[in-house]
Amino acid sequence: MTTAFSFDLHATDGSARTGVIHTPRGDIRTPAFMPVGTAATVKAMMPESVAATGADILLGNTYHLMLRPGAERIDRLGGLHRFMNWDNPILTDSGGFQVMSLADLRKLTEKGVTFRSHVDGSKHELTPERSMEIQRLLGSDIVMCFDECPALPASEETVATSMRLSMRWAQRSRDAFGDRPGYALFGIQQGGVTEELRAESAEALTGIGFDGYAIGGLAVGEGQEAMFGVLDYAPGQLPVDRPRYLMGVGKPDDIVGAVKRGVDMMDCVLPSRSGRTGQAWTRRGQVNIKNARHADDPRPLDEDCSCPACRQYSRAYLHHVFRAGEMISGMLLTWHNLHYYQEIMQGMRAAIAAGRFAEWESDFHARRAEGDIEPI
Repeated sequence: MTTAFSFDLHATDGSARTGVIHTPRGDIRTPAFMPVGTAATVKAMMPESVAATGADILLGNTYHLMLRPGAERIDRLGGLHRFMNWDNPILTDSGGFQVMSLADLRKLTEKGVTFRSHVDGSKHELTPERSMEIQRLLGSDIVMCFDECPALPASEETVATSMRLSMRWAQRSRDAFGDRPGYALFGIQQGGVTEELRAESAEALTGIGFDGYAIGGLAVGEGQEAMFGVLDYAPGQLPVDRPRYLMGVGKPDDIVGAVKRGVDMMDCVLPSRSGRTGQAWTRRGQVNIKNARHADDPRPLDEDCSCPACRQYSRAYLHHVFRAGEMISGMLLTWHNLHYYQEIMQGMRAAIAAGRFAEWESDFHARRAEGDIEPI
């Protein structure tokens, strides 16, 4: 078993890339989708079920875990991996995005952010140094530097000021992280939708030096067209020999478009959140299982899917348990969604390795354009 963090790039097809991130806790095949375990659990899923979908890595949330049950408590109990019964790699975000979304409940300074907990109103301070300490206590394999992320649209002046603050925080995060063999620290590029600001951010980050680089500040209200416009150049501003992580994305076509443009890692709550609200993502697009047309349909949700929801249950049953408010509804639909997302990733990895990504992408979009199958 490897004792160091490293990234091997195995093949490229256009800008799309496939490779492997090596960590002491296991390999991460790229492009990779990370299910989100906000509060030390992927909602409606057992850890072994998440692994069965093909996920190599999970994401944990620093903000939520620091508030409840607390990073120090998790550390005393053996770290996040043992606490949540997940032996594979974990990436933790820095907490910055969640704190920034608190708006009226937080105060931003050069030092960091003070805020009041959404749980009980208690006052907390989060700085680059404290974020690094919390993520060390959690024991995450990939740590994110602390940054500030303004919502879009915003003025170029606002975005530039925020980006430069994040770059100063990135240096402080690097200093506080220190030398931790086997663990990785990722820098986060900011700059909104302005190419020059993105280039300035990338130059600052590479000057500091990180084990991987995230593209932050997207999927915050700018829309897919603007996001893809940034991704047409942003990955190329970052080092070729390090993983590139697009934060908080997204829908299946967002993911495919990001990989096409050179992204290696992604995360999003969408597949699990959708599963709990009766939404399923399939090869032919989105299915709303609550619709009455599914009530008498004996067919599977997706005839080409091998997940338990599709192998063992009908649309009629999935419709019934959702309408009845049964917990198994969210469990089965979440399992299906996560399984489908991992099938997308595996399909792209194989296509890139074979030099057939354009063909795979064309088939992906063609099947989704067909729409959901009609009821019998």
